[in-house]
Amino acid sequence: MAQAPARRVWRASPLVLTAILLAWALALASEFTGTPGWVHHHHLLTPGMAAWASVGLFLAAWQIHIAAMMLPSTLPMIGHFRHMAAAQPHPVAARSVFLVGYLIVWTGFGIAASLAYLGVHAVVEQWHWLASRPQVGVGGVLILAGAFQFSGLKDRCMEKCRHPVAFLMAHYQRGIPAALRVGLRHGLFCLGCCWALMLVMFAVGIANLAWMAPLALLMLYEKTGKAGDRIVRPVGMVLILLGLAMMLFMGPMPVEHHHG
Repeated sequence: MAQAPARRVWRASPLVLTAILLAWALALASEFTGTPGWVHHHHLLTPGMAAWASVGLFLAAWQIHIAAMMLPSTLPMIGHFRHMAAAQPHPVAARSVFLVGYLIVWTGFGIAASLAYLGVHAVVEQWHWLASRPQVGVGGVLILAGAFQFSGLKDRCMEKCRHPVAFLMAHYQRGIPAALRVGLRHGLFCLGCCWALMLVMFAVGIANLAWMAPLALLMLYEKTGKAGDRIVRPVGMVLILLGLAMMLFMGPMPVEHHHG
C-alpha cells in the first residue's frame, strides 16, 4: 500500500477544500453582517419558530461549523484514503461513503451536545446565582477541556489521528461498506481528540468567531503539526488557568431569560 506524498495529500480533495473555504466565508459573513445569531445554538428554541424548524436550522448551522473547524484537520486522512481507494471499482462512491462516516459521528455529537446544553440551560435558569454568573459554566467547561488534554484517551486518539497511513494500513479494506466502517471508526478517534475543545464552543456559542478561529487552528496543529503532540499538555494547563480565572475573578452579570 503506497503512501502518497504529503503535498499531494493536502491537495487531493478540492471539493473538501472548497467546502472548508465556503464554511469559513459563511462564518465570517455572518459575523461581519451582524447575523451570527441565526447560526447560534442559543437559538435552538426560538419563540415564534416551530421546534422542528429550530432543530433543522441548528443542524444546518452545525454542518457549516464542523466543515470549518473539523474538516481541515482530517484533510491528510481524506487525501490518503483517496489515494488508496483509487484502485477500487467505485472509488468516488467509496470516498463519499467514507466522508459520510465522519458526518454521522460529528452530527451525532452535535445533537447530543445540544440536548445536554438545553438540559443544563433549563436548570441554570431556575438558579439565579448561577444564571447571573455564566462565566462559572464557561470556566467549568474550560477546566474540563484542559483536564482532558492530560488524559490517556486524548493520547490514544491523537496517535490514530496523527498517523493516518498507519491507521489505514491496519483498517483499510476495499468495498463501500468497508469505507463506511473506516470513516466511522476514524471519525470516532477524531471526535475523541476534539470533543472537549468542541464542547467549549457550546459554552461560548458555536458562532463565536473569537473562539472558533483559535480552537480550529489548535485542533489542526495538534493533529498535523510537527510539534502537535508536544503542545497538548501546555494547552491543557492554559485552559485550566483560564477557566479558574473566569470563575474566580469575574463578577455577576445581568440575567437574560430565554423562554422556549
